[in-house]
Formats: sequence, C-alpha cells, structure tokens
Amino acid sequence: MAREMQKNSMFIEHGPEAFDNGEFRKNVDDDGREKRTGTWLTASAHIITAVIGSGVLSLAWAIAQLGWVAGPAVLMAFSFITYFTSTLLADCYRAPHPVTGKRNYTYMDVVRAYLGGRKVQLCGLAQYGNLVGVTIGYTITASISMVAVKRSNCFHKYGHHVKCNTSNYPFMIIFACIQIVLSQIPNFHKLSWLSILAAIMSFAYSSIGLGLSVAKVAGGGPVRTTLTGVTVPVDVSGSEKVWRTFQAIGDIAFAYAYSTVLIEIQDTLKSSPAENKVMKRASFVGVSTTTMFYVLCGCVGYAAFGNDAPGNFLTGFGFYDPFWLIDLANVCIAIHLVGAYQVFCQPIFGFVEKWCARHWPDNKFITSEHALNIPCYGVYYINFFRLVWRTVYVIVTAVIAMIFPFFNDFVGLLGAASFWPLTVYFPIEMYIAQSKLPKFSFTWTWLKILSWACLVVSIVAAAGSIQGLAQDVKTYKPFKTQ
Repeated sequence: MAREMQKNSMFIEHGPEAFDNGEFRKNVDDDGREKRTGTWLTASAHIITAVIGSGVLSLAWAIAQLGWVAGPAVLMAFSFITYFTSTLLADCYRAPHPVTGKRNYTYMDVVRAYLGGRKVQLCGLAQYGNLVGVTIGYTITASISMVAVKRSNCFHKYGHHVKCNTSNYPFMIIFACIQIVLSQIPNFHKLSWLSILAAIMSFAYSSIGLGLSVAKVAGGGPVRTTLTGVTVPVDVSGSEKVWRTFQAIGDIAFAYAYSTVLIEIQDTLKSSPAENKVMKRASFVGVSTTTMFYVLCGCVGYAAFGNDAPGNFLTGFGFYDPFWLIDLANVCIAIHLVGAYQVFCQPIFGFVEKWCARHWPDNKFITSEHALNIPCYGVYYINFFRLVWRTVYVIVTAVIAMIFPFFNDFVGLLGAASFWPLTVYFPIEMYIAQSKLPKFSFTWTWLKILSWACLVVSIVAAAGSIQGLAQDVKTYKPFKTQ
C-alpha cells in the first residue's frame, strides 16, 4: 500500500494527515487519482488556447491563395470535420462504454483500449512527435512576436524605410525562462487559469487584427481580389500557384487540429455529468468560436490586402500604425503562446513521468514529493525529477529553436504527418470498433471515404511543406537576424 501511494504521488498532492482524518477519499476519484474539477468552460478555454494560435493572422494569406470561393469553403469543411471527429474521440474516453467504461488518461491509452497492437506505437510516435514540434515552433513564434514589438517601435521612431534588424535569440531565452517556471505546474488539472488567460489573449489579438483589417477596407485603396485567389501569371507562376494552394489547404486543416490534447483535456472534467457529453459541448463551443474568428480574420484580411496578403499582418508588418496597437497585439500573441506551450507540453511531461514512475517505483528521486511552504500560495509539493526533467526539456526546445529558425516549416510537415492519423483515422477506427459497425454498411462506407479523403489532403499538404522547407534550407543564413 505504501509503495502504491508513493507511485501515485506523481499525480496526487497530499500530506500524511490526509490519510488520518478521512479527507483522502474526498480529494480523489474512484481510481485513486486527484479529484477532477474541470467544467465545459475550462475545457473550452483549453481548446481555444490549443486551436487559435497566432496562425489565425496568416489565414488572410491562405484565403488569398484559394480565393473567395474555395477559401471559405475549405474553412467550413475542416471546421465540420474537426468537430465531427472530436465527438467520436470524446465517446472513446471511456472503454468499452462511453459513460460507464474504464477511464483512459491519454490518447495512447484510448488507442490501446480499442485497437491495440502496433497502432499504439504509431499513435505515440505521431502524437508526441507533433507535440514536441509544436513546442519548438511556439518558442520561435513567440520570439518573433516579441521582436515585432521592438521593430514596431523602431519603425515609429526612425521611419518605415529603416531595416530595424533585431536578433530573436534574447527573446527565445526570455520565453524559455518563463516556461521553466510555468512547467513546474504539476499537471493539466492545475492549468485552467493559464488557459483562460491565453484564450482571452487570443481573442484580443484576433480582434485587433480584425479591427485593423476593417479599418483598412473602410479606408479604401487599390486592392485586387479574385474568386480563385492569386492569379497566374500576374502574381505567381503556375507551379507556385499549385504549391501555395497545397500549403494553404494544409495550413487551414492543421489550424483546427487539437486532437493531440483532446483526451488529456477531457481527463480534467468532473465525472458528473458524463465527460463525453461535457466534452462534446466544449468542442462545439471551441470549434464554433474558432471558426467565427477564422472566417472573419481570413476573409476580412483578404479584403484588406487582396492577393498581396502577407503571411502574418501583425508580425510581418502589414500594418505600421497605430504602432501602440500593433505592440499590444504582439504582446497578446506572446502571452497566448506562453499558455499554449503549456497546453501542448503537459501531455509530454505526464507521459515521461508516468513511464519513469512505472519502471523505477522504488527510486525516491523520481517518485517522492516534498512539501514546500510558499508565501501567499500555501503548500507546494515539489518533485526533484519533475523539476530537473521539465527544465531540461524547455532548455532543449529553446536551443533547437535557436539552431533551426525555419523549424516552423518542419512543424508544418509534422502537422501534415499527424493530422490524418490523430484527427481522422484513429477516431473513426475506434468509433467503428466501439459501435461494432458491419463492413460495407452505409455508415462504415462514408466514414472510410472521409478518412481516405483526409489522407489525400495530408499527403498534398506534406508535399507543400516539403517544398517550402527545401526553399528555406536553400536561402537559410545562420547569422542573419530578423
């Protein structure tokens, strides 16, 4: 019993007195883990934080590649696909029954319960590879937003013709230092306040970008938009049109994906009402809110900039004035990415820590918790393995971000590789296994068609990402500042 409680100490924060006064049972769920307190509101905040990244500001570029017809249509199509597959995945949180079955704490656990075999390893490779890539990409993106604040002030002071080159490295170090502190938050259950703050920030900078675009449209000026997007040969060559179309479809498809953390988010919800029903409501709120902002920012941004839409009109300086509003928006982006980094790295932390606790249950460095009294906070239970491992992880991701500043394109490739299996394939296959759908029935057939169609999208987007990565490698100058 003592050994079992020591193993569980990675997840449950408690003192010895909890066992003596009977409070222990009140503070844990039926499986002995820390009692969950999440609601549809906190889950919605986690989803919005995970989904609405600073990529919302690049959607104008994506719409510019596709045009007024295909652009909004692709946005709405992937909105529906993401919500639909997220409801299938929410029902698989418990197995074999979606309400009364045994809880599964991670995506890999869910795949193991329903599919098993090598698919579990493939799921882990796709999920955690993508999560690591996203955290590295967020380090780069956050530093770009911080640099944009400094450059915006420089442009305001010296004029728009000045280059105002600034190194990203100091800002990557600042971001990493913040993450080292926040990474000591024990688990997803303690993260809701940060996700709510990050969600507010995402609304703030999306609204600023939308407002600036509306002002630019209202101000008039020569802007050229078309039904089919950038024109051959006026704007781009034929081959560039094809590659950019692939990249735009991929950007939109992956902009909605949050399945890599969906199960971990669902695992924060209270057991009553049923987690799958609450998660479906949270997914609807999260995806519909995201879609509203995506359509507004993408379409209004395209109307403002036309076929010359920049990749990101806040960090790419589609706007210069009012400079203080540009600064505010970029600060909001940086704060949002601080929270989003935690949403994506907590599943990695949990996976490694559980694996180590399972393999070395008698190692006190790994399993022991030590009480620490913090003024204005109370008792914090520190685990030395958690402290060291999480700090090392943040440092390594920051170093990789410094070495490979074009890593964002590689993240796009990781996204292409993980979108189909994690967002579409596994949820559909697990739903088929859970529902015991007969082969070649109507539902089985159209689910398979949807899965294969999304596979084609992933392959096409991966090809576009590889082409973009190849171009970046050719033009990369390691000592050039941004």
